[in-house]
Formats: sequence, C-alpha cells, structure tokens
Amino acid sequence: MQDDAKTEEQDVQVEQPVDQSPEDTGKSMDEINAEIEQELEEAMEEEEKSREQQLEEEVAELKNKLLRSVADLENYRKRSARDKADAIRYGNQRLIEDLLPVIDNFGMGMQASEADAGSMIYMGMQMVQKQLDGFLESQGVSAVDLKPGDVFDPKEHDAMAQEESEEFEEGQIIRIMRKGYKMGDRLIRPANVVVAQAAAPEESEAAADDAEA
Repeated sequence: MQDDAKTEEQDVQVEQPVDQSPEDTGKSMDEINAEIEQELEEAMEEEEKSREQQLEEEVAELKNKLLRSVADLENYRKRSARDKADAIRYGNQRLIEDLLPVIDNFGMGMQASEADAGSMIYMGMQMVQKQLDGFLESQGVSAVDLKPGDVFDPKEHDAMAQEESEEFEEGQIIRIMRKGYKMGDRLIRPANVVVAQAAAPEESEAAADDAEA
C-alpha cells in the first residue's frame, strides 16, 4: 500500500507545470525586456506607417476633389461667359424673326415694281432696301447662300414640294420659294425650296422608247 501511495505522489508531481525562470530559457530578464521593447517599437512603427499611408490617401483624395472643384468652377465661368456673349449676340433674334416676313413682302414689292425702275417710287424703295440690308448686317444676319442646282440639306432647307426635272438631278434644288437667314452661325429661318425628284419608271421607259424611235 505504501508503494502505491508513493507512485501516485510521483505521478502528481510529474503532471504539475514547471515554472521556467530566465535561467531555464537561457535568457536574462534584460534580454527578455529588450525583446519586448523591440516588439513594441516595431508595432508602433507599423502603426505609424499605416497611419501615414492613410493620411496620404486622404490628402490625395482631397487633392482630387479640389482639382475637380477648380475644373467645375472654370467650366462654369466659361459657360457663363459664353451664355452672356450669346445673350448679347442673339438678343435681337426674336425681333429679327418677326421682321423677316416684312422684308420678304418688301422684296416682292421691289420685284413687282422693277418695270418702273426709273421712277422716284422705285428709287425710294431701293433706298429703304439698302437700309434694311444694312440693319440686318449690323445684327449679324445674312441670307443663306443658296442657288438652284445646290444639293438639298435638311439642316438648312425646308422642302415645300418635289418635282420631276430634266434639268436637275434628284436631290438638287430647282427653285427657292423663300430665303433662309442665319444670325451669326445660328440658323434662324430655313429656306423654303422645291427639290427635284427622279422620274417615275413608266415615264423613264416611255422616254427611252421615244428616243429609240
């Protein structure tokens, strides 16, 4: 029985944790403290680097926002200046648009009175026509440059009708019914025109047969 008790006591002693002193690890307390301090310094350096990187990213983001804000402000200034210039340049557009029909009627009156070109009335109308032309020029208004034979452009012309023509090819302008006008680079009234169209197939064949005969 005593032998069994001794065996149990020895087993208990083996299972108990063994305290390790600096001498057991082979390091002194100073060395252990130095390692701890080095680990703390490395951790602080790593944290400082992380913080610096975060600050650099924040600075870069703020810089980008500032650059975008400056660009937006510059675009706003340019847009405001352009809008102001357009307001000055095209400020009388509505007046010109209302005046154009009067100018059209006056021009038709001039054509009708060409038979009396030597009369005082006709000469007076010529003076008025020159004044009207001078006023339009002072406002930057000019007639759309157009003549029969030019190609129809839907951006500047309104096709009022289509007619078959032996003189003009399909898509060419046969005649101008009403002048178009521009104010600077802006079209304020398209020209009304008659456009040539291709002849019907039956008529083309008949014309060919007549030519052969």
